[in-house]
This record gives sequence, structure tokens and C-alpha cells, in this order.
Amino acid sequence: MSEELKLHQISVSEMDNNCYLLAAAGEGLLVDAADDAPALLNLAEEAGVKITAVLTTHRHADHVRALQEVLEATGATHYGSFLDAPALPVAPDVELEQGDTLPFAGHEFPVAILRGHTPGGAAIAVELEDTTHLFVGDSLFPGGLGKTSSEGDFIRLFNDVKSRLFDTYDDDAVVHPGHGKPTTLGAERPHLDEWFQRRW
Repeated sequence: MSEELKLHQISVSEMDNNCYLLAAAGEGLLVDAADDAPALLNLAEEAGVKITAVLTTHRHADHVRALQEVLEATGATHYGSFLDAPALPVAPDVELEQGDTLPFAGHEFPVAILRGHTPGGAAIAVELEDTTHLFVGDSLFPGGLGKTSSEGDFIRLFNDVKSRLFDTYDDDAVVHPGHGKPTTLGAERPHLDEWFQRRW
């Protein structure tokens, strides 16, 4: 049986970037090395783990400013979406595609690729204390989807978020966005039609 996962979180930079650390069996999976590498390394030290994996959710600069430094300090395996990989400052060791799983400390996290905010962000689903936790980058927030720059990108993101998150996971699934506070799929589900009509 896999050791129980624990979740740690820190906000970094003037943009309030959420960085999440999943800890189990002395290992840490960092979701987004956004900024302030010393703070991220200290978070792992306080959690009693070594960062062995880093997931970059998407290519935007505010989510990768500490990536190179953290990878150099830890030797961690870097995971990223195959669609965003060409624009990342450090190439992923493993490029993730829709339907893949990310292995970590005896666990397997389903991967969803969410296209639209960037060519394709990566999200993972993690079971913590019998509840699904979704780490979604900037694709989904309380009150709406992440920013898109064209109608086509919005439709793509809406369809991916709906089919790959809302149609896949239960209402009690907790959504952990790249900025700001968490929400649940159940809190956001009633507003999907409204989002589609307003286009954001």
C-alpha cells in the first residue's frame, strides 16, 4: 500500500502564484516552480521531503521563474505538457499527453491536457483523504475559466475543462488554481452555461 499523501502550499511572487507540494515517503512532487526557489526548497525541507518531481502546468513566465534553479538543486524529474513543452525554459524529462498518468511515490495521478489558456496546460487529479484534488494551473478558477485570447481558444478550453474535469470528476472534487483560492467542481458547475454565453 502506498504511503498517504500530504499537501503543502505556498504563495510566491507579486502575482500570488500558488505552488503546491505533494509529499509522501520522503519524496515531494512540486506543482509549478513559479518563483523564489529558496522558499520552495524550504517548503520541502519543512515537509521532510526531497523534491523528486516537478510538474509545470503551463508555459507562462510567472509559473516557471524558479524552475531551472529548483531542478538544478534537486535533480528532480521534470514533467510538462507536450503542447507547452517547446516554450518551457527547461525541457521536460517527460512530456505528458491526455490520458497519461504521472507516477509519484507509488501513486498514479491521471493527467488531463487543457488547451486554450496556452497551447495545452497539464492538470493532474490526486486522491487525498478520499477526495479528489485537481491541480489545474490557470485553466479554471473560482468564477470562470482562465484567460483566452480568441473565441477559438475559449471554445477549446471550455470543451476540455467540461469533458476532462466536470464530466469526469464528482462535485466534491477540490480545484486548486494557479492563483487565488480553491473551489470545488460542484460550486462552479451551475455556472458553465453562463460562462459559455459570456465567453470567459
